[in-house]
Amino acid sequence: MSSNWERLDESLRPAVMASVADYERTRPALEKVTAEMESLVREVLAEAEDKPLFVTSRTKSVESFREKASRMVTEPDAEPALQFPDPLRNLTDMVGVRVITTLPGENAVAANLIKRQRSIFDCRGDTEKDIGSIESGTYGYSSRHLILRTIQNDVVRAYQSLLDPDTKPNGSYFFECQIRTIFAHAWSEIEHDIRFKSQDPRAWSPYFDRQFTATAAMLETVESAFSELHDRYETVTSYWDEDGEGNISLTPNRIKAVWQTLLPHVDRKADDDWGWAAELVAAHGLAKTMDLAALLQPEIISNVRKALDHRYSPGPDRLLDDLLLWQFGQNHIELTAEEAGSDQTPRRDSLVRRHQQMQRYRKSQGF
Repeated sequence: MSSNWERLDESLRPAVMASVADYERTRPALEKVTAEMESLVREVLAEAEDKPLFVTSRTKSVESFREKASRMVTEPDAEPALQFPDPLRNLTDMVGVRVITTLPGENAVAANLIKRQRSIFDCRGDTEKDIGSIESGTYGYSSRHLILRTIQNDVVRAYQSLLDPDTKPNGSYFFECQIRTIFAHAWSEIEHDIRFKSQDPRAWSPYFDRQFTATAAMLETVESAFSELHDRYETVTSYWDEDGEGNISLTPNRIKAVWQTLLPHVDRKADDDWGWAAELVAAHGLAKTMDLAALLQPEIISNVRKALDHRYSPGPDRLLDDLLLWQFGQNHIELTAEEAGSDQTPRRDSLVRRHQQMQRYRKSQGF
């Protein structure tokens, strides 16, 4: 596949060559603009609660500039014309800043922080740049793509004075800022090296496209899994907030929600009523979310399972009963079982038997 420069009409070559010469001459000053933009973006994102992993930048190479400046308008029967007649002023990607985040949800946070800095930047474009869009049912890396304009920036003024000494510099310059996750960043870098930087187009194989599609699908799955993990972590840690989620009362629905978050593998039918659980915990004065979170700890559950050596994996009702018995012992029996003198005491008998098993286990373990 030939390059734009190789296909460029001869009548347009002098104009492109002149632009390339100006770009090569002023690129050192433009590199300073790039460093300035990276620094400004870093300062803005220093305020973020979830700070990005890193911020990078790049100034378009001379070769890349020439290739883009050589693009022609593709219209049938039209006279040869450049897509960017004045590339030094038409192109917005000569300076690029990349913000690399951990999870997809952080992309919007970073973008909004940057867009709010109206005294520094004027956002002129904000799109989800997705190579292989969701609408088309294909895959590719996606990123938040901002087109920003600087406002009265002195480093930009210095570059403008060098580019065009006869025009008063205004410090206004367009550049792009891409925000994407570390997974998307790695995928796109590898894809760009193989797909777009291939030294010999004859070496390309359709199987590469298939592999890129497959890895993009896996990437989306991994990002979703990490996002879900992060959300669950945030939810679980909130259960220990004395002034927030941890202080919420233990209604049947609240117990169900906390249980399904902490122990999703030990669940009941979706439409079951958890009123029984509310009665059990209320018997011991456990009234807040934090109380239930403290009871449903892995170490406690492991000890209960070992002590009772369950033949079958217990459901939530049996496991909660056993956990309370482990924590409160004889008191749990007296508060929740039938009267000792009753003719029929199946629950009391079961609790007494399990309590004895727990006591033997505690003794064997030196508790």
